[in-house]
Amino acid sequence: MAMSSYEVVKRAIHFQTPDRLPVKFESLGISDTHNVPTNAIGTGNHAYRETYDEWGCLWVRSEMANMGQVKGHPLEDWENIKTYRWPDPDDPAYYAGMEERFAGSEGKYVTTGIFMLLFERMHALRGMQNVLTELYTDRGRMEYLADRIVEFDLAVIRNIGARFPGRIHGMHFSDDWGTELATFVSPKMWCDFFQPRYARIFEAMHAQGWDVWMHSCGKVNAIIEPLIEIGCDVINLQQPRALGIEEIGKRFAGRICFESLCDIQATLPFKDAEAIREEAKLLLEYWATPQGGFILSDYGDGAAIGVPLWKKQVMFDAFMEFDPYRKAARPA
Repeated sequence: MAMSSYEVVKRAIHFQTPDRLPVKFESLGISDTHNVPTNAIGTGNHAYRETYDEWGCLWVRSEMANMGQVKGHPLEDWENIKTYRWPDPDDPAYYAGMEERFAGSEGKYVTTGIFMLLFERMHALRGMQNVLTELYTDRGRMEYLADRIVEFDLAVIRNIGARFPGRIHGMHFSDDWGTELATFVSPKMWCDFFQPRYARIFEAMHAQGWDVWMHSCGKVNAIIEPLIEIGCDVINLQQPRALGIEEIGKRFAGRICFESLCDIQATLPFKDAEAIREEAKLLLEYWATPQGGFILSDYGDGAAIGVPLWKKQVMFDAFMEFDPYRKAARPA
């Protein structure tokens, strides 16, 4: 009997030999996961040029509908901290409607999430330049800011877990950590300041019985090892060319589950079908193991990065063709 979507995802994450490649590909209407979001505003309605999130951060977009960028930082002037109104993680309105969002989740791996978990929320509130500077020049201020955000995250995890015990399997979140060349801070600073704070959050997720799913763009090679140390189960990497497909595979395959796809900057927008196929094959060769460790995940905003649906279909078909788990499950 074929495994359920839940089993396929869970086994891939924990290297327990799924019978096929797990898939999160909403643009083609195919997914082994089902997300149950809170009422967090996130980036807001992409049809509007400007929106505010629940933290008071201003998101600004171009003419094309997209997630935009934070251009208004409510704590850019630190004096605003005296009157700043922190979002309330215990507000029941934050979780209203979640029960109804479980509809259609039967047999699937169920996730929930927190957008901009820690570092991204810090610089959304304070501004990137201020955060990167003050990590070195005003450590106390940054510790206060980071710890307030961590307490919010822990409360959200606690509240969701209490409302839906045993019904959620993983929590995803975003924190982009890399430029095209390296992490925004030194590995030493990352491990000293950020690793113990992530460890608290990951521990809280695991205490609920959830797997930890982290998205991070850029060349984040230097922080994958410490993320593994503190229990990150799945890492979503969308620029495998920037990371180095062979390098990442040789260092980390079999130690953390990769949620990935062909490179969203170097490959999908610019390369032809054959190059896309070859990269899909290469990713499975280096990042997957015979026991698991790879989840195919789409990049949702294809229009914003210039990737038409036919290219996504080519990529999907290639991953299905080279699926190492389906081949291993076939009878001899």
